[in-house]
Amino acid sequence: MSIKETGTSTPRLPARDTWRALYRHFRPHRWTVALGTLLALVGAGTGILQPLAAKALVERLGQDEPVGQVLLALTALVVLGTAIESVGAYVLERTAESVVLAARRTLIGRLLRLRLPEVERTQPGDLMSRITSDTTLLRAVTTDSIVSAVTGGLAFLATLVMMAVMDAVLLAVTLGVIVLIGGAMALVMPQISRATRRSQEAVAEISTRLERVFGAFRTVKASGAEAREAAVVEAAAEEAWRQGLRSAKWQAVSGSSVGLAVQVSFLAVLGIGGARVASGAISVADLVAFLLYLFYLTEPISKLVSAATEYQVGSAAVARIEEAERLAAEGPGGVVVPAGGGPATVVFEDVAFRYRDDLPHVHHGVSFEVPGPGMTAFVGPSGAGKTTVFGLVERFYEATGGRVLVDGRDVRDWPLAELRAAIGYVEQDAPVLAGTLRENLCFAAPDATEEEIREVLRRARLDGLVERLPEGLETPVGHRGSKLSGGERQRVAVARALLRRPRLLLLDEATSQLDAVNELALRDVVAEVAREVTVLVVAHRLSTVTLADRIVVMDAGRVRAVGTHAELVAADPLYGELAATQFLTAAPG
Repeated sequence: MSIKETGTSTPRLPARDTWRALYRHFRPHRWTVALGTLLALVGAGTGILQPLAAKALVERLGQDEPVGQVLLALTALVVLGTAIESVGAYVLERTAESVVLAARRTLIGRLLRLRLPEVERTQPGDLMSRITSDTTLLRAVTTDSIVSAVTGGLAFLATLVMMAVMDAVLLAVTLGVIVLIGGAMALVMPQISRATRRSQEAVAEISTRLERVFGAFRTVKASGAEAREAAVVEAAAEEAWRQGLRSAKWQAVSGSSVGLAVQVSFLAVLGIGGARVASGAISVADLVAFLLYLFYLTEPISKLVSAATEYQVGSAAVARIEEAERLAAEGPGGVVVPAGGGPATVVFEDVAFRYRDDLPHVHHGVSFEVPGPGMTAFVGPSGAGKTTVFGLVERFYEATGGRVLVDGRDVRDWPLAELRAAIGYVEQDAPVLAGTLRENLCFAAPDATEEEIREVLRRARLDGLVERLPEGLETPVGHRGSKLSGGERQRVAVARALLRRPRLLLLDEATSQLDAVNELALRDVVAEVAREVTVLVVAHRLSTVTLADRIVVMDAGRVRAVGTHAELVAADPLYGELAATQFLTAAPG
C-alpha cells in the first residue's frame, strides 16, 4: 500500500482489521485500562443506588418519618461516586496519553526507516500529519471508546434491570422510544466516519502545502508568490474547515439524540406513569424513582453514543496510521562503527535499474570495476545515470537486474547499517540540518573527539569560518543551513563525510559551489584521502576529473568508456566534447 502524492483518499479498513489494529495499541495497557474501567463501574454503581435512596426518602416523607439518615446516605453516595469516577477518569486519561506516545514512537521509528522510493512518492506533510494529528485521534478509540462502551453498556443494563423491578410497563415505553431514536442514530454513524476521514485528509493537505512553501521559502519570496501560495494554503484550510463542520454536524446530531430520547421517554413515562399512579398500579415513590432512573439512563446512553462516535472518528485515524505502517521500510539501522580494513572495492555487473515499473530504465546493463584505493570519476551528460550509481551503492534503491558488489559481496547481502557505516556520502545539494555547526559535523560520527573535529575542520577549510562565528561550533546554522553560504554548506557536508573515516567516499559534485581557492584546497584533500580510501566522484569540472586514476564515461544509462583523461580524450569523442565544453565551463562560486 502506498500514499499517493495528490488526491489522497485513505480506504476504510474492514471492521476486523480495525479491531485487530486497535487491540495492538490497546494490549500493552490492558491492565491499567481494566483498573480505570473498574473504578468507573464502581462510580456508576453508586449512581444506580441513588434513585433507591431517593425512593426511601419520598416514602419516609410520606409517612412523616425521620429522613436524616437517608439524606446522609444519599450525600455519601454522591460524594463517593464522584470521587471514584474522578480517579478512574484520571487513570484512563493517563493511559490514553501513553497509547498516543507509544503509537507515535512506533510510527516515527517506522517512517524514518522508510525506503527512499516510498518517501519520494509521498508528501512529507501528509506523513507528519499521521504522526501528529492522527495519533491524537487514536486515543479516543483505544481507551475512551472501549471503556465508555463497557461501563456505559453495563450501567445501561443494570439501570434497565432496576427499572424493570420498578415497573415493566413503563420500561417497555422507555425502550420503545430509545429503540426508535437509536435506529435513526445508526444511520448517522457512517456519516461521522466518512466526514472525519475526509477532515483528517484535509488537515494533512494543509501540512503538505505548508511544507512545500517553507521548503522553498526564498524562491517563494523572490518570485513574489506569497499571495498565490497563501491562497493555496488557505484553500486547503477552508476545505479542512468544511470537512470539520460536516463532522461536527453529524456528531451534534448523534449527541442531541440522547437528550431527545430521554425527554420523549420522560414525557411518555410521566403521562402513562401518572395514569398508573391514579389507578393504584404503582406508588408515587415508585414513579419518582423510575423517573430518576430514566434521567440516570442519560449517562450510560451518552457513553454508548460517545463510544460509537469515537470509534467512527478513531477508525478513520487507525486506517491512516495502518496505511503509513504498511509502507515499505528498511531493516534496523543506526550508527555503526566501521569495521577495520583497507579501502573498499566496487563492482557493477550488468546492472539494470528504473525508479518505478511505469518509468523507463535509468541503467541498461551498467558494468565497471573500481579497485581501491584511488579516485574514480563519473562523467557524462545530464541524465546519464551517474548519481544513480551512488544510490545503488548506498542501497537507497535496489537494482532491478544484475549485481552491485562492495568488497566482492552483493550489497543486498550486507547488513544495511554496516554497509552504510563504511561509506561517506556527500549529496549533490549538500544538505545541512537545522541545529549547531557541531551537530552537523558529528551527525554521522557522534563519538568524534575534539581533536578529530579540529583536524577535519582544517582539511575542509572550515577553521576560519568557526573562528568568525559568534559561538564557534555551537553556532546555530539555521533552517537547512540558511545562515551559511552555498560553498560553506558544501564544505560542511564534505567535513561530515570525512569525520566518519569511511572506507568508501562518494562525492556527488562536491566542489560545484566552491570558489577557486577553496576548490583547490578541497581537491588536494580529496587527493590525499584517495591514497588510503576508495573515492567515487561525480564531477563537471575538468580540474577535478584530471586528478582521477580512472574515469567512467556514461551516456544514456550505459558505460561508454573507461580510462584516464589522456586515453579518453584521444579515444572517445563524447568525452573529448565534454572536456572541451562542459568541463571548461566555469561553475558557480
